[in-house]
Amino acid sequence: MGGFECADHINRSGLRINLLDETQHEIRAEEDYKLLVSLGIKVVREGICWSKVETIPNVFDFSSLRTRIEAAEKLDIQIIWDLCHFGYPDGLFPTHPQFCNRFKSLCRSFALFYKKKATQPLIVVPINEISFLSWHSGEMRGTVPFAINSGFDMKYHLCKAAIEGIKVLKQCDKHCTILIVEPLVKVHPAHDNVAQEKIEELNNYQYQALDIIAGRLCPELDGSPDLFDMVGVNYYFNNQWDHLDQTLPWPPVDRKLTPLSCLLLKIYYRYNKPLILSETGHFGDLRAQWLEEITLECNRALFLGIDLRGICIYPVIDRPDWDNLSSYSNCGIWDLDQDKNRVAHQPSIEAVSKCLQFMDLQNRPDFLLAK
Repeated sequence: MGGFECADHINRSGLRINLLDETQHEIRAEEDYKLLVSLGIKVVREGICWSKVETIPNVFDFSSLRTRIEAAEKLDIQIIWDLCHFGYPDGLFPTHPQFCNRFKSLCRSFALFYKKKATQPLIVVPINEISFLSWHSGEMRGTVPFAINSGFDMKYHLCKAAIEGIKVLKQCDKHCTILIVEPLVKVHPAHDNVAQEKIEELNNYQYQALDIIAGRLCPELDGSPDLFDMVGVNYYFNNQWDHLDQTLPWPPVDRKLTPLSCLLLKIYYRYNKPLILSETGHFGDLRAQWLEEITLECNRALFLGIDLRGICIYPVIDRPDWDNLSSYSNCGIWDLDQDKNRVAHQPSIEAVSKCLQFMDLQNRPDFLLAK
């Protein structure tokens, strides 16, 4: 699968960003989809940019989505839609008294629009990475409301909106597939003197949002495991660190990382839902090596019995830094030149082709029988 960066939040400088505009993907969707199809990829993650489609409170204009919907229909691409990736309309934030109602209105209007305009089944991520967004906005002053010591409060209200929004989506389209996407991380002890209970507590924070939506925490919000159909996990090279917040390097230097397949196994048995590796990727010269390792780990996950449905390379097209739009990350399958032309990162292209061939071979029925 391929993902397109669609962040539209207010950054640390107080400026609204829209990375669909910055990368020109919104107007060049067919070109970008054809690039993916040339590699054998026909599933994508996209975002609607809530801050753009809600023109005034509770009034929506989804015309900006038509280019992507039409291109997907033409090329037989399946889109997974993020309704709230990281941004909200001006003046809105998770603890705002109208946040939940406005999000429900967004869900209803989008589902009705999509039913009229598309023939593909509707697959939705209601709110992307609630755990990260709560930390970024409620602890690190990374976006509105630029708070500290408020991470769980943000998480609570984002989960409330997600639960209510999912109910609206399923009322509008009973066949709608709901994917809940959260970061997948591992916290290690920095030394032998830290209590194991503390490490377990730190690792369990990543499950809070899913537990609330599943009804295991905060039952007053009326969560339920029936609200979602699949779990997506976002996993990058810097998703393992120690309890002193020091990132463990990849490739490993002097400390062993927990294999991705083991992390996938734990979350799979916790929720018993099909999994998608909903974002993964690296920067610069390590992109290809990362994709090859991730593919091997996902293949191991399949042999462990995990119902893993896909690997989403994110982003497909390079993106600028959220807080410095002149600085590009060199993290795509295709980089961008000064005119926004797509420039193939050849090692990544070759790695994608190699990994697809490997997965096709490893998971053929006759191969499995031979094993």
